[in-house]
Amino acid sequence: MLDIFRGLKNLVKVSHVKTDSIVFRLHYSISVMILMSFSLIITTRQYVGNPIDCVHTKDIPEDVLNTYCWIQSTYTLKSLFLKKQGVSVPYPGIGNSDGDASDKKHYKYYQWVCFCLFFQAILFYTPRWLWKSWEGGKIHALIMDLDIGICSEAEKKQKKKLLLDYLWENLRYHNWWAYRYYVCELLALINVIGQMFLMNRFFDGEFMTFGLDVIDYMETDQEDRMDPMIYIFPRMTKCTFFKYGSSGEVEKHDAICILPLNVVNEKIYIFLWFWFILLTFLTMLTLIYRVVIIFSPRMRVYLFRMRFRLVRRDAIEIIVRRSKMGDWFLLYLLGENIDTVIFRDVVQDLANRLGHNQHHRVPGLKGEIQDA
Repeated sequence: MLDIFRGLKNLVKVSHVKTDSIVFRLHYSISVMILMSFSLIITTRQYVGNPIDCVHTKDIPEDVLNTYCWIQSTYTLKSLFLKKQGVSVPYPGIGNSDGDASDKKHYKYYQWVCFCLFFQAILFYTPRWLWKSWEGGKIHALIMDLDIGICSEAEKKQKKKLLLDYLWENLRYHNWWAYRYYVCELLALINVIGQMFLMNRFFDGEFMTFGLDVIDYMETDQEDRMDPMIYIFPRMTKCTFFKYGSSGEVEKHDAICILPLNVVNEKIYIFLWFWFILLTFLTMLTLIYRVVIIFSPRMRVYLFRMRFRLVRRDAIEIIVRRSKMGDWFLLYLLGENIDTVIFRDVVQDLANRLGHNQHHRVPGLKGEIQDA
């Protein structure tokens, strides 16, 4: 099992070349690893315990009843969750049904938990896969091992010239490339919110407020409250098995089933609830930050200056004034990957070129800081 987790770590290994933000990496790296790990834990249930164990009679083989109840689903009685355990009922939700079908809460999800978690992991990786194909290895090609900074002066000068020539010749042509990345960040937000609704549907409308219900339950008198974790993930449920008797009559067998995996499931989903809420909050902040960058050139200057202290402010202002938002985004990513001193030189040289050519006719350029 440890070998499986080691392989999983390699699957979501983050490249040393940074082409995205930390928040975006939380989606496709940490979240995928968490979901895949949970899926493997549930799948390899022999390491955790039997998936279901039902109390049976001698008339029904143990394997038959366990398999039937696992496949067919089990149920509890909603009206019995508030009854006092050990006095009125043996366990919350377990007791005499009195034939009321509307009082039954069926549990059909537990067979599908491992598949659902795996599917969620794929959805979390999809925006990363999309950006990886759209980015096309541009950053890796442009840095040309300048992230190391240890090379001969002649080699360093040649690589800086190549990078500078590319930036100069392709100035103002990176907007669509940058917007594609922003679309991927938006897809990441849509995915995490959509998965909250997906899991809410998966648990019959009980998941959306699950974390809040657990906090509320822990902070109040638990004697008079229903445990939301027991309600959604019961450890003990009922199962009804029908078979023919010796005379041909249909016999009804009422069984009590223990679901030990629900002890694991409840911990998994309470963690996922808080993790998804955190991801949603962070991704929303990131997208607000992107909108500010798109519409505020002054903010681009400020952020660039804050991140790359070695670069002179006047050089940054010239570049932002004479380029578009996509160029700023590309330079920012290059700065994240290239040696700081080399990057300072490249930015300064680019600003010098732009400054010397500011009186030449370049379509669409103005002498003031302009929006993308």
